[in-house]
Amino acid sequence: MAIPEKGWALWITGLPSSGKSTLARAVLRRLAELGVRAQILESDELRRVLTPQASYSEEERDRFYEALVYIGRLLVENGVNVIFDATANKRRYRDLGRQEIGKFMEVYAKCPLSVCISRDAKGIYKAAMGGKAYTVPGIQAPYEEPENPDVVVETDKETPEEGSRIIVEALASRGFIDGGKGLRKAGREG
Repeated sequence: MAIPEKGWALWITGLPSSGKSTLARAVLRRLAELGVRAQILESDELRRVLTPQASYSEEERDRFYEALVYIGRLLVENGVNVIFDATANKRRYRDLGRQEIGKFMEVYAKCPLSVCISRDAKGIYKAAMGGKAYTVPGIQAPYEEPENPDVVVETDKETPEEGSRIIVEALASRGFIDGGKGLRKAGREG
């Protein structure tokens, strides 16, 4: 039985409502156009399974992100390309991903807090400001911006299509994906 070629991981981090999920889906679509498969590991979906009664305490976050990285590492080791869609408010969570996964790229979905608050589709900032949530990154809990992200997408200035093009070009420049004709074609279309 042949051992599968290892995949790679892309971690999209940023404040809540910074556009991480939208960007992850745009990257997934652009990769699909190139014939590259990937799996999004979205923290909100995985929390429903791993911590269904989430308290968002620091201890719970530590365990959650350790589990998230573990799942991502297993997938990558078995040839699955992974897109982490997770705030991961502490650098150490993302650093753990970088340490555990060989081919790893960190993307910072950079967006001013005021814009994130105005987007607040899930109502988490409203809950934080109304005293119904107590650990929202950027409000009560710190969000540690990446110190040296591989890619920065300013989601208040760049469209998801522009951001996904930048990310896919970075994946190609690092040799994670083939940067041949398909990439140039996809780049012109977006």
